[in-house]
This record gives sequence, C-alpha cells and structure tokens, in this order.
Amino acid sequence: MTRPLLLAVDAPSLLHRNHHARAESGLRDRGGRPAWALHGMLRQILQAIDRFAPDAVLFGLDDRTSSVREDRYPAYKAGRAEKDHALVDQLERAGALLDALGMLTVTPRGLEADDVNATAATWAVEHDWRCVLVTSDRDAFAHISEHTQVLRLINGGIDGSPLLNPARLRTMYGIRAEHYLEYAVLRGDASDNLPGVPGFGEKTAAVLLEQMGSMDAVWADIEHCDGATLVATLDSWCEEAGRPRMGASVLKKLLAPGVRERFDFNLAMMSGRTDLDLGLTPDVPGSPGLLPLDPDRISQVVGYLGVPATTDLALRVLTQEPQRE
Repeated sequence: MTRPLLLAVDAPSLLHRNHHARAESGLRDRGGRPAWALHGMLRQILQAIDRFAPDAVLFGLDDRTSSVREDRYPAYKAGRAEKDHALVDQLERAGALLDALGMLTVTPRGLEADDVNATAATWAVEHDWRCVLVTSDRDAFAHISEHTQVLRLINGGIDGSPLLNPARLRTMYGIRAEHYLEYAVLRGDASDNLPGVPGFGEKTAAVLLEQMGSMDAVWADIEHCDGATLVATLDSWCEEAGRPRMGASVLKKLLAPGVRERFDFNLAMMSGRTDLDLGLTPDVPGSPGLLPLDPDRISQVVGYLGVPATTDLALRVLTQEPQRE
C-alpha cells in the first residue's frame, strides 16, 4: 500500500490565474456576486483530486491584512498592477467557501500561501506522507523532494500541467532540488520586486551550486581559503566542459560590496516558514480537510455557484473514499 497523500493548494495563485482566464465568462453566483475565479479554482481542484485521489486537501491563503515581508521591505511586490475589484472580492470570499465545503484552509498571520506550502512539504516528511503542491508559482519548486512534487498550473489546465519531481526539476534547470532555493535567491524574483545578486543569472547560479554544493560552502571557502577552492573547482569544470575559465570572475562578483548582504536578504525574504500549525488531524475521522466530504454540504455550497456540471463533478469526486493502489 502506498503512503497517504496530502494535496496542498496555493489558493491565491489559482484564483489570480482563473480570474484572468475566465473573466469574460462573467459568471456570478446565485447571489449575483462575481464567481468566475472561485468556480475556476474549484473546478481545477476537483480535477486534481480526481487525478491524484488524495487523503487530505489543504488550502493556503494569504493574510490580506498584514505582511511581515512588506514590513521588512516596503517595496515587496511593488510594481504589480492594482487588483481588479472583482478579483479582490473573490479572494476575500474564498476561505469562507472552502470552509463551508468542509475543506481545511490556513491563513497564517502576516504570511502567505507560500508559507503554507513550505509547512505542508515539511509535514509530509515528518509524517511519512506524500505531498503534491498545486500552484502556478515557481516558489514552490524549493520544496520538491522525494516526498513532495509540484503540479505547476500553466496553459492546458490540470492534465496539461507539468508534475515536477527532483529529476524533472534538474532536467529543467540543471540543479538538484535541494539547491533550488539558493538558485532562486541568486537569480532574484522580479514578480516580488527582489533583485538578484549582481552578475548571477540562471546559468552562472546553476553552475556555481552544482559544482560547490551549497552557498554555505561558497561563503566558507571565501572566508577561510580566500575562494581558492571555488576558483579551482569552477575552472576545472570549465576545462572539462570546453569553456573559458570563470573561477576568478565569479569570485570577484561574490566579493563585490553588498553581495553577501543581498544574498542574505533575499534568502530571508524567500524562505518559506516550515513550522506553521496546519490543523491537520488525519487520525480524527471527519475533521476538516479529510476526504470524503458530506454530500449535502457539497450540493449546497457548490450549487450556490450555479454551475450544475461542477456540482455533479464535486459530488462524484468528493464523496468517495481515496482509492490507493
């Protein structure tokens, strides 16, 4: 028998994506309020549940009232377009809809759905579960491991989106899964308005981490050996790969004023919290997040969105015991 499976959903990511993809439908619920993003998110999650047959489903939500990252860095996510009022309305209603359905939602104070994903991946390791993170953001790649995969929603919906494990991630980026966070820290994240470390694009960052193993090893070599091991290691790789030597130039970039500070700042901003209380109680039958769900609640809550085909899908998918091989 396979290990049980936790499906952890980055709800804001899916709501944003479905808002832009489905706004032309103009779908409204039976109360007349905008519902296309809510319906699109729910439809995709039903398809994901149908595909993966999870034992529990967890939805991470952003705290929309405060942000510890913005408090530390007021320019965090600056430059993003102002949210459409219809999207804001649906973002604010998502938690209540999911809670009413019997799902488990977590809105960590001052934090984001990304932090819920990080904790879900850690929880899976600690409890020997499998985990699939559902999101359209690359941030979740930092949590890929032998326990956790990421279903990154792109064009094509659930069935057309890549399911990333450590091997596929390495094929895509040339790095091991355990290096992804430091790789992203070096590269930066324009969507969050976090500049990368100067001089480090994706290729240089990947080579540095693959050859040196970690940035802790890089900084230790600079501190104790003036970067001699780094230069020798990178130049040896270049020789084997038939490329011009790069060791000295990389060392020079790392020694530039402010580089270590930029790296440490990005790392603090981009690291997800792994110690949140998810409220998962898999040993307590009927507790929030565990499947199956109550058919009457499904009919009432999903039916309020006014799409009978989705209500039918929800009744089929959410009322069945998980089928594990």
